[in-house]
Amino acid sequence: MTQEYDDRRGREGDCMSAPHTRPLVYLDYNATAPVRPEAIEAMTRTLHTVGNASSAHLHGRAAADAVEEARDHVAALLCCNAEEIIFTSGATEANNMAIRSGASAARNIVISAVEHPAVAEAAASTGFHAATVGVDSCGMLLTDDLEAALAVGPALVSIMAANNETGVLSDLTTIAKLARDAGSVIHTDATQMVGRLPVDLADIDVDMLSLSAHKFGGPQGVGALFLRRHSPVTLQPLASGGGQEKGRRPGTLNVAGIVGTGAAAAAAAANLDQEIREVTARRDRFEQHVLAAVPDARLNGRADQRLPGVSSLTFAGAPADAVLAAMPYLSASEGSACTAGAIEPSRVLLAMGLTRDEADCTIRFSLGYATTDADIDNGITYVADAVRKVRASLTGHPA
Repeated sequence: MTQEYDDRRGREGDCMSAPHTRPLVYLDYNATAPVRPEAIEAMTRTLHTVGNASSAHLHGRAAADAVEEARDHVAALLCCNAEEIIFTSGATEANNMAIRSGASAARNIVISAVEHPAVAEAAASTGFHAATVGVDSCGMLLTDDLEAALAVGPALVSIMAANNETGVLSDLTTIAKLARDAGSVIHTDATQMVGRLPVDLADIDVDMLSLSAHKFGGPQGVGALFLRRHSPVTLQPLASGGGQEKGRRPGTLNVAGIVGTGAAAAAAAANLDQEIREVTARRDRFEQHVLAAVPDARLNGRADQRLPGVSSLTFAGAPADAVLAAMPYLSASEGSACTAGAIEPSRVLLAMGLTRDEADCTIRFSLGYATTDADIDNGITYVADAVRKVRASLTGHPA
C-alpha cells in the first residue's frame, strides 16, 4: 500500500523549489487495516438505499435483511451460527460486555499479564477478584500458573487469542481444557486473529469471543461478540433503551458499518489462505533484511507461533520515539501505551522480561492484505537509515 509524500522543503520564499517525493509505507495493521474495496462498495451502496433496521416498513425490512446477511458472513468467518453473533461498536464494547457478564456468573476473574487494556481495565472495574497469570520470555502463557489461579474455584477466564504487540498466539486448546476442568467460563479477545488466521469456533471451546471489524479490512466503529448457544453466561447489556440485538445491545444499528463488516468478513474468508502465505513471506523478508542491516536488533516473541504479519523489533540504544520520528514516511507503532498523559513502557514487553530501556527501544511493525513488495523494500531502507541516524545522534559518531 504505497503512496507518495510531497515533501516541500525549499527555503522561505523559494517558490520554485521542486518537491521531493518519497513513498509512504503503512506497517501499522494491528492499529487498523485499510478498508477493503469490497467493504467500501457495500457501505456506499447501503448508505444510498436502506432505512432503520428496526422499522417494520419495506425500507426497514430491507435494512434488517442487509444486517442479517452481514451476520451470516461474520458467522461463516468464525464457523459458528449467525444467531450467536451480536454486533457492537467494536471489540472494546464486546470485551466489556463479556467481562461484566461472565464475571457476574463466576465472581472470579483470571486474565493474562499481556491482555489489552480493554480486557484488563474491564476486569478491574467489576469489583470481583481478578488474578493475573504471567507469561514466559516468548510471551506464552504460563499454564502451571493458570492451573494455580483456577485452583480457588470456577472463574471467568479471559485470555487473548493473539497479542496485539508481539503477535504471539495463545494455546487456546490447552487453556480451554484447563478452564473447563475447573468449571470456568471462557472468553477470548480475538481482535488481532479474526480475518488473519482461521478461527473455527466448532473446535475452539470458548463461551465468548470478541472481534473488531477494522482489523481485517472493515470500517472502524463496528465489532461483534460471539456468545455460544447454551452458554451459562447471561449477557448483561451495558445500556438500556431498546430491543435491538434481541435486547442485548440496545440502540439503532449502524447498518452501513455492519454491512461493510460483513463484506470485509466475506473477502477475508475468500482470500485467507493466499493472504497468510503472502503476508508471512513479506514479514519474514522484512525481518531478515532489517536484522541483517541493523546491529544489535532482535525479535521479540515466539517466531514460530505468531500472527503472519506482526514483527516486534528492539533496536538497542535507539529509542522508539526517536526512530519513528526519523522515518516520517513509515507508519508503525511504539511498544508503549499512553496512560494518564505519560508514556509508560509496554506492560506486555515488561511481562516478557524486557527491561524498561529495551521496551522503550521497541517498535511494532504490522503488515496485512494490502502490503506490497515495494512497501517492504522501502520499509527496510527507512528503518535501517533511521536507526543509524538515531544512534549517531546519541553517540556523536557519524552514521
